[in-house]
Amino acid sequence: MAAALALLAAVLFAAALVTTQFGLRHMEGLAGAKVSISSAAILFWLMLLVSPQHSLLGWNTPGAGVFIALGVFFPVSVTLLAYEANRRLGPTTAGAIGSTAPLFAVLGAVLFLGETLGLRQAAATLAVVAGSAVLVWRRQAATATPGQGSWVAWLAAALRALAQVIAKAGLLLWPNPFAAALLGYSTSAVVIWLISARSTRPESRAYTRRGVTWFALTGLFNCCAILALYTALDGGAVNIVSPIAFSYPLFTLLLNAVILREEHLSLRLVAGVALTVGGVGALLLN
Repeated sequence: MAAALALLAAVLFAAALVTTQFGLRHMEGLAGAKVSISSAAILFWLMLLVSPQHSLLGWNTPGAGVFIALGVFFPVSVTLLAYEANRRLGPTTAGAIGSTAPLFAVLGAVLFLGETLGLRQAAATLAVVAGSAVLVWRRQAATATPGQGSWVAWLAAALRALAQVIAKAGLLLWPNPFAAALLGYSTSAVVIWLISARSTRPESRAYTRRGVTWFALTGLFNCCAILALYTALDGGAVNIVSPIAFSYPLFTLLLNAVILREEHLSLRLVAGVALTVGGVGALLLN
């Protein structure tokens, strides 16, 4: 079940990435992040009010503290760093570096959570990482020179992975995935508005109807994705859940092929799909 939920999270993260691409055509990244993160936070609070199965029962202060601390940098800091990495390096290089996040997550789980990593799990994780990197790579688009702001992309990848390790640690204290999502996103919503208040760029406060619509839809997808991810982490190990959840470039490719018709069959795509699907399949069989 944990692996299946992680796969669902990957599909939803891919959908959020596609809607973000549409949103960025109409609004600047910081303004879009305010809308998407705030929309997700509002949805979580609405779920708390109208759905009896989503609650804060069994309140655990240490666990809540972990989730709030997590919200200080995830998703807000990771989102802004990812936008900056795309601006500095382009989507190809930034995406390839971002694909290494499962390696950081698995390593963190082994070091800090005491998880064990079998040979098949390690090989499957490497396959997913390699496949994802191949899928996002565009040779003609990779124009950034090594080291040209690449630290931003590496930091985003490391923080994205660290977020899963911290979320798992918090869930060990308070096994309530909904509380983790609600408190984390609520904190991030506050942080993103504080960051915006200090911004001097007028475009960070410029909204358009189409942009708001696309980024609100991104918030909806991210809301469902993060709830599926945290539920998966509550019931499964990071070294299984993280590589599957980070296989979203495969589903982004499929969505772009169907919606935008941007992809054409090539040896690169065949290799990337084979590696990613093979790695995810091996992890699903655990």
